[in-house]
Amino acid sequence: MHDRGIRILALAGLAALALASLAVGAANVSLSDPQAWLFLTVSRIPRTLAAMLAGAALAVAGVVMQQIARNRFVEPSTTGAPESAALGLIAVTLIAPEAPIWVKMLVASVTALMGVTLFLQVIRRLPPKEVFLVPLAGLILAGILGAAVTWIGWETDLLQYLSIWLLTGEFSGVIAGRYELLWIAGIAAVIAWFAADRFSILGLGVESATALGLRPQAVMRLGLVVVAVVTAMVVSSVGMIPFVGLVVPNIVSRMMGDNLRRTLAPTAMGGAMLVLGSDLVGRLVIHPYEIPAGTVLGVVGAALFLILLWRRPRRAR
Repeated sequence: MHDRGIRILALAGLAALALASLAVGAANVSLSDPQAWLFLTVSRIPRTLAAMLAGAALAVAGVVMQQIARNRFVEPSTTGAPESAALGLIAVTLIAPEAPIWVKMLVASVTALMGVTLFLQVIRRLPPKEVFLVPLAGLILAGILGAAVTWIGWETDLLQYLSIWLLTGEFSGVIAGRYELLWIAGIAAVIAWFAADRFSILGLGVESATALGLRPQAVMRLGLVVVAVVTAMVVSSVGMIPFVGLVVPNIVSRMMGDNLRRTLAPTAMGGAMLVLGSDLVGRLVIHPYEIPAGTVLGVVGAALFLILLWRRPRRAR
């Protein structure tokens, strides 16, 4: 399919999902109902925007992480970044519980950045040809960090907060005034788009990037900040959402090639569609009750990942 056709199809699909999200809820709202506008502005519009922002930002962060690590099988949730962000959030909760929200987000971003940096230090010691060791090392690191965070939460009676940050990945609590931090994640994704060419060159390797006149360390630091900020904003707002940054970039790459300048926007739209679609499925399966979008994505994302492993990739254009 032509690139323009893919973009048009993605926009149409995203628009259809957004309209469906506005129409679906626990309560049946008629446009003639005087409370309809209140439902839309307070709950359904913020929820729809939150799912789209989270999905788009996570998909872009996944692309950036794959370029930095030079491995298609990594994403923010397999690098220890969400667990590191949760560690920062729980530290602020214990040390300064009255701290404003921007302080909590700043600390979570810094600790997420530290977690991703630690992941990169770990994988540098791995054999470069063993590509599957990289995500495995990330999962092990995430498990260690998650165990440490869980132990701290257990000792301080804060496990209920950890379940929100690391286990749910759902949007039922999203209302106006409680999702706006995700716009910061969206801004980080836009910054990544402006630096797309640099990330493409960085994906060739440090030596090749240096030979082409790029400052690889500066670009790598920018990428790490993008990944850390996106992870911190999503984890603190709606919880951890798996597989988005893994499967969407790989699907788009197989359809459109590896030119990030050309594929980053469709990747963002694909991430928004996947998360918004999963949220819709979660709302409809046992309506009027809900299944968290993160749970739906755990099943759908795993199935998509297995399909990607089984099918041969098309030759990049």
